[in-house]
Amino acid sequence: MQRVNSTILSITVTILIAACNNATENTAALKDTAGDKAAPAKKAYLSAPLVSAIYTADPSAHVFNGRIYVYPSHDTATGSPENDNGDHFNMMDYHVLSMDSVGAPVTDNGVALHIKDIPWAGRQLWAPDAAYANGTYYLYFPVKNKQDVFQIGVATSSKPEGPFVAEKEPIKGSYSIDPCVFKDDDGNYYMYFGGIWGGQLQRWNNNKYDSAAKLRQADELAILPRIAKLSKDMKHFEGDVKEVQILDKDGKPFKEGNNDKRFFEAAWMHKYKGTYYFSYSTGDTHNICYATGTSPNGPFTYQGVILSPVDGWTSHESIVEANGKWWLFYHDTQLSGKTHLRNVKVTELKYNDDGSIQAINPFK
Repeated sequence: MQRVNSTILSITVTILIAACNNATENTAALKDTAGDKAAPAKKAYLSAPLVSAIYTADPSAHVFNGRIYVYPSHDTATGSPENDNGDHFNMMDYHVLSMDSVGAPVTDNGVALHIKDIPWAGRQLWAPDAAYANGTYYLYFPVKNKQDVFQIGVATSSKPEGPFVAEKEPIKGSYSIDPCVFKDDDGNYYMYFGGIWGGQLQRWNNNKYDSAAKLRQADELAILPRIAKLSKDMKHFEGDVKEVQILDKDGKPFKEGNNDKRFFEAAWMHKYKGTYYFSYSTGDTHNICYATGTSPNGPFTYQGVILSPVDGWTSHESIVEANGKWWLFYHDTQLSGKTHLRNVKVTELKYNDDGSIQAINPFK
């Protein structure tokens, strides 16, 4: 009987020790993915992350040589303090993702450009975009200069995945964040850009910088995104930077108080059946909206929401046609549950017969 009791006691202790070890491992895993917070509750997501080995956000998608290339931000946990200026989004490099088609295996092509290789850069490599012209691939990126003011730079490569070599100076006359480069049917290229709050767009009026400039009040006209035509060499602005007008259905501009519809950041342009679609994020209300027009310069009339709020604070989109369908690329925080550690996703985008876009819920 004593031997039996000893055996039972031994088994019980072993089970308890194993349980404790498993609990410790599980706790460590949670801290690894979600900092000091508990893991996010399981939800039924519409789409799965494209990659999980690294954190990615702000996807700009393009089709080059019949293959889909995605140019995202690369989120990392650097320990920077979280605040409304976005200091915790302290990205150091870019990785380019590629795939033959949506649903096919995704390749992480490694570091395409690192901040240490940008001569004029200070900190924070935010949302990039890319374009192809003159037999060259161009990567456009916002980064704070050594005076902590965002400007937009350009880097070049002979391959869509890079590596890219940055120009020694930012694009003259550029400022703020979130460049989107659009090629029109006539061969002209335009850059749309800007973002308020941490993106510093509120500091720029008539293309002049004022470090003391404030955000607009609710009853004031909303701050507008910017547009500039690119020169033939794709490295300069041709002419002055201009504002992009976004109007309501009555032809009136939005006020800052219309923060569920007004522009905040994440400008993107695409063209569908001859109409220009300008999409963007409303930021603090977390919608991805769109407005339409008959010219790349605007004005654009607000039409509605493309993507309702995702997990996490930010939302940032791109829209591209590939393999006979249209696709919406976006991000959320499914993998980490942390605002600054995001993951890129994609889902099909559908149009109604009248050209309106069918709204997408990021959850099933």
